[in-house]
Amino acid sequence: MLLLGLSAGATAGFFLRKKLVEGEQADIENQRRLIIENAIHEAEQIKKETLLQVKEEIYQAKKEAEQEVRTSRKEIENEQRRLERKLDKVHEELSELKDKETALTTKSKKLAEQEQSVEKREQEAEALIIEQRQKLEQISGTSCEEAKKLLIDSMESEARMDAAKRLTKIENELKLEADRKSKNILALAIARYAGDYVADKSVSMVPLPNDEMKGRIIGREGRNIRAIEAATGIDIIIDDTPEAVILSGFNPIRREVARQALLQLISDGRIHPARIEEVVAKVTDELDVEIKEAGEKATFDVGVHGIHVDLVNLIGRLKYRSSYGQNILQHSLEVAFLCGIMAAELGLDVRKAKRAGLLHDIGKAVDHEVEGSHAIIGRDLAKKYGEREDIVYAIGAHHEEMSPQSVLDILVQAADALSGARPGARKEMLQSYVKRLEDLENIANAFPGVDKSYAVQAGRDLRIIVDSHKVKDDEATLMSRDIAKAIEDQLTYPGQIRVTVIRETRAVEYAK
Repeated sequence: MLLLGLSAGATAGFFLRKKLVEGEQADIENQRRLIIENAIHEAEQIKKETLLQVKEEIYQAKKEAEQEVRTSRKEIENEQRRLERKLDKVHEELSELKDKETALTTKSKKLAEQEQSVEKREQEAEALIIEQRQKLEQISGTSCEEAKKLLIDSMESEARMDAAKRLTKIENELKLEADRKSKNILALAIARYAGDYVADKSVSMVPLPNDEMKGRIIGREGRNIRAIEAATGIDIIIDDTPEAVILSGFNPIRREVARQALLQLISDGRIHPARIEEVVAKVTDELDVEIKEAGEKATFDVGVHGIHVDLVNLIGRLKYRSSYGQNILQHSLEVAFLCGIMAAELGLDVRKAKRAGLLHDIGKAVDHEVEGSHAIIGRDLAKKYGEREDIVYAIGAHHEEMSPQSVLDILVQAADALSGARPGARKEMLQSYVKRLEDLENIANAFPGVDKSYAVQAGRDLRIIVDSHKVKDDEATLMSRDIAKAIEDQLTYPGQIRVTVIRETRAVEYAK
């Protein structure tokens, strides 16, 4: 019973649990169905929304794409129109080129035809020339080579005649130019040196013990001063200069006579016309003796003998002559010694060279009394008093008035230049002397094409070396003239300066 009861209870419990389980499964199924339905509903809702959004995006993308397509199409249309215009232009240019090509082809054909025509005419002309030449040779009886030779000879003769005419014309022009330049040089020399020369070398100052002596020199109604001037040939200037009178005259001998006579009259105190004449005569005799002694001393110092007595006196008179402040007698002695030294070095006759050097300026003793240059005057004096012919010629040629013919002539020229142009010889300061040489070279160097310049022979010769690539032969002649003109315009100098332009061309090759 018990077992039955337990079985019935178990069965009832089983059925009860089954119902409970079945009820729970039904609830779970309902919930699952509701969840599925809700999920399906939400999914459909999401799908609808997604479809709408996609449709909207597609629409916007389509709209943008259509806009881009329209823009691209418009750009393509513009580019197409531009290309069409370019193409039209290219077609036009191509058409023009075809026209030009056609024209060039036509011209080429014409030129070819003309060339053929010209060649044909040239051939005909050559044939005619040959024919005419043969006829001319037959008529003249001379060949072509002979005719050429005759023509060349004729042209050469004409050229020589023209050259001779031109040379004659140039020579005449140069002579006129030389005459003009020599006159200009003389005028410039006078203008440059007249002031100093007149002030220093044409007057003498005589000191007085007091100003009362001026009245005694003048004398009553001026008879004393007139007597002195008449006896000496010198002007006496009495001015406000205290305790001094001035003697003026260009003859240095007469001026020295007047000076010494006036000094003796002042020392003696007796001044009247008779006494004046007596003193002037006495002083003149004394001065003649002094001049003779000076000439004899000069010949003795140099060591030359046998000179005519009149020439000795003329040498002594050079003691009272000067040139640019240089005493002529002293200058002559210097030239004589320089000639002797150079003659000894060259193995020449030393005594002859000294003799020519001592006498080279003898003409200056009387040049104020005789017309002409002192070189020619000196030559005539030396010839008159029996000097040898070579010495006479050297005296006349020392300033190139005569062309040098011997070494002795060149020696005298060189010694004269050395004595007269050395620094200090003619009252020219060393600084101004060096400055003049530098100025000479600077003037030359300022001209284009000048390579080097040298002032030689104490500034009396300017030698200029030019670049042969920059200066031609004919230009060198013009350059020498231009430089000489520049020197004349810019510098002040004694004598003359020779300008020599040297153009040298060298060809160098090496033997290997």
